[in-house]
Amino acid sequence: MTRQELKAKKIGVLLGGMSAEREVSLRTGKAVHNALLEAGFQAVAIDAGRDLAARLAAERIEVAFIALHGRFGEDGTVQGLLEMLDIPYTGSGVMASSMAMDKVTTKKILLYHELPTPAFKVFKRGEDLEGLLGGCRHFPLVVKPAREGSTIGISIVRSREELIAGVHTALEHDDLILVEDFIQGAEVTVGVLAGKPLPIIQVVPKGGFYDYHAKYTVGQTEYLLPAPIDEGMQQRLQQAAVDAYRALGCDGAARIDFMVREREFYCLEVNTIPGMTETSLLPKAARHAGISFTELVLRILEGAGVRKS
Repeated sequence: MTRQELKAKKIGVLLGGMSAEREVSLRTGKAVHNALLEAGFQAVAIDAGRDLAARLAAERIEVAFIALHGRFGEDGTVQGLLEMLDIPYTGSGVMASSMAMDKVTTKKILLYHELPTPAFKVFKRGEDLEGLLGGCRHFPLVVKPAREGSTIGISIVRSREELIAGVHTALEHDDLILVEDFIQGAEVTVGVLAGKPLPIIQVVPKGGFYDYHAKYTVGQTEYLLPAPIDEGMQQRLQQAAVDAYRALGCDGAARIDFMVREREFYCLEVNTIPGMTETSLLPKAARHAGISFTELVLRILEGAGVRKS
């Protein structure tokens, strides 16, 4: 859909939602909404609750810009609703969204496509914890809910006792838990926009761990852009990001996170609706590539037509 065509449409910016990432989504959605209004588009902000279908109908929304993070927004549920309502939307489709939201499924797909990812084990609520403990003999490990974002419920554990505590913390957020090897190295992220990689950012949190506080508190993380990585590794990482994007069937904008250790790299996860806040990584990478925030929003919006299925 062209920008001229989109200017004639009423655009609903879906934000907020019902996930643990609601506050971040509100900030992302507000920034997107403001950018669209300033660019002369007919945009309305809609807090995506259980009455979303009724709100979309009442507002006569013709195109949806999804600015939701986490469950009931980034996991394919809202995408499916929009398809049933015949409303074009931004970003990845139902299948890609649901697979990328599930870190276990993502890792299995990465392995199938021979993309390196840390070794892992899976634990489900109700299973015998002793079985997991018996299989985890090397520390440190990372314990995380399989279907949450923004490092919510995540722990780095260095002993059997910490592993038990980490599993219980993760179970507060999800019934499916991912336990993976901790990779000591440089944390980098690669944005992909319409199938093309953006400049690589290295993330250096002041506290040593890129948790929720470090992600969304201004000044708590240093962002090295461009990342201080040699050209050969940069090309490998950008190609791996595009390969992961394609393997999952993503569309629009996505962000793929990696750990780099010496000459090796490991893909951690794929985010199909990257944040668009003042500390978010995708806008930083786009800006370094000469793409302003408003231009980034409009390029994402232009892809909405292809998601009408």
